[in-house]
Amino acid sequence: MQTLSIAAAGMMNAQTRFDASARRTAAAPLDDLPGETVERLQAKTAVARTADDMTGTLLDILA
Repeated sequence: MQTLSIAAAGMMNAQTRFDASARRTAAAPLDDLPGETVERLQAKTAVARTADDMTGTLLDILA
């Protein structure tokens, strides 16, 4: 299933973005705290949205 591998790659990309933002915040917490917080929230939302899309695709396949 190419669709699921693409979705999994999207989730990995979002996780990488989240981890990078967390590392930047840990290294210099006051440099851009609001921007990094927004970045982490967007990455977390992207993972949840992709997981939801993957579940919908799986249910479509099984129906």
